[in-house]
Amino acid sequence: MSVSIKAARAALSSFAEASPGHLRNLPTAALYEAAIARGEGRIAAAGPLVVETGEHTGRSAEDKFVVRRPETEQTVWWDNNQAMTPAAFGRLHDDMLAYAAGRELFMQELYGGADPAHRLKVRVLTEYAWHSLFIQHLLIRPDLSERGWDEADFTIVDLPGFDADPARHGCRSKTVIALDFERRLVLIGGTSYAGEIKKSVFTILNYLLPPKGVMPMHCSVNVGPAGDPAVFFGLSGTGKTTLSADPARTLIGDDEHGWGEDGLFNFEGGCYAKMIRLSPTAEPEIYATTQRFGTVLENVVMDPVTRALDLDDPSLAENSRGAYPIDFIANADPSGRTGHPKNIVMLTCDAFGVMPPIARLTPAQAMYMFLSGYTAKVAGTEKGLGKEPQATFSTCFGAPFMPRHPSVYGKMLGALIERRGAACWLVSTGWTGGPYGTGRRMPIAETRALLAAALDGALAGAPMREDPVFGFAVPTAAPGVDPVLLDPRATWADPAAYDAQAKTLARMFVENFRAFEPFVADAVRAAGPRL
Repeated sequence: MSVSIKAARAALSSFAEASPGHLRNLPTAALYEAAIARGEGRIAAAGPLVVETGEHTGRSAEDKFVVRRPETEQTVWWDNNQAMTPAAFGRLHDDMLAYAAGRELFMQELYGGADPAHRLKVRVLTEYAWHSLFIQHLLIRPDLSERGWDEADFTIVDLPGFDADPARHGCRSKTVIALDFERRLVLIGGTSYAGEIKKSVFTILNYLLPPKGVMPMHCSVNVGPAGDPAVFFGLSGTGKTTLSADPARTLIGDDEHGWGEDGLFNFEGGCYAKMIRLSPTAEPEIYATTQRFGTVLENVVMDPVTRALDLDDPSLAENSRGAYPIDFIANADPSGRTGHPKNIVMLTCDAFGVMPPIARLTPAQAMYMFLSGYTAKVAGTEKGLGKEPQATFSTCFGAPFMPRHPSVYGKMLGALIERRGAACWLVSTGWTGGPYGTGRRMPIAETRALLAAALDGALAGAPMREDPVFGFAVPTAAPGVDPVLLDPRATWADPAAYDAQAKTLARMFVENFRAFEPFVADAVRAAGPRL
């Protein structure tokens, strides 16, 4: 037995012994009862559980740490991942163990990954009943006969009531998310935002899968009636969940997937959708989950008397969320698996109003865009953001979750695109007619129409123009879409202002990409914008 397996087993047993009353694999109804009895949430009129996360309404990206050991020294991307010493992690473990002593904890035994060849056995111990329900939705529930493991591959301990001590625990604040690959243990304290649990599993898989020849991706996946899978890369707020929940296509998953020799597979068993200003007309499949028993709604405003929801009220958080099992989406595939993608879509929420609503990318341009990861962080997605979107470059469309260097993932994606011949597209769900504050958000109906045309092949022979700054091919006509929308410069009242904004954004791309130039081929370096 390896040192890591011994450490993982010890980590679980120590917390289980500290909390002898821990409740194991409780179903939805029992977790509802526990959450209500403990004052963690309230039940809305149609049945969802409504909770509030307090000061943490999004991820605390600056409070994530990886334990730095000899075996991770050369494999972890330390420019992007904050290091914690083994000694500090040990003190954090001991202090969290003392905090847990005698407390009632909730345990879930779940899988991370729908492909049996690559999935992880994950044990999650939580202080809150609703956190246990959340992660039961978001990961994959084994059959009852498969539970009761002697060993798990990783253990996650989530104690929102525990406040870390920066001086003692080697962290930044009272909030901490610390991952030790040797001990196969994640410790989360000082935050009630449940998304930290699921993103920890994503981070683990992002580290473990590349050596096995599997590309981990921050993306959604769906499949058309012709058996044509599509991958949608993008950060929160760009439309991964909304656009993949298409009634004309089968949903595989909305956030995290692997691409291996046998095709695509979901890491999760549920969805975690943004709820703010959710439209029953534009997003009927997701909206329907807000009217179901079992859904967990975070920071959604509810009338205290009628228990009616107000999805348009951002007073608790702009990043209000809903967590639900994937089978709450009627046309979802419960297997979480499909073949190799025919199309790869890179979603960006362009706050500058420069990017066209859709463009066709060469493989080199796709690599450039993937490593750039341009989008805008939407308010509330991370702690500390204001009300306005902020332009950002998040490499691989998920830098906070990438423990290895981006070149590792970039080379894998480039090889897969070349081998499988997937068509590549850039889609902007951001602003048109001007930047944020002047223009308007791209209408979702037009985005859906353009995506449908790309995925069903209607754009394959469409007339194209070359964008003079970014060089990619932009259709000049598409079914059901006003041609003016396809040319962002034509939507601006002042074309000269558009030109200046485009040059500004191009310079940002070039400056950002300098860090990746030593790791890519000449064709990829040449695929960037033209100054």
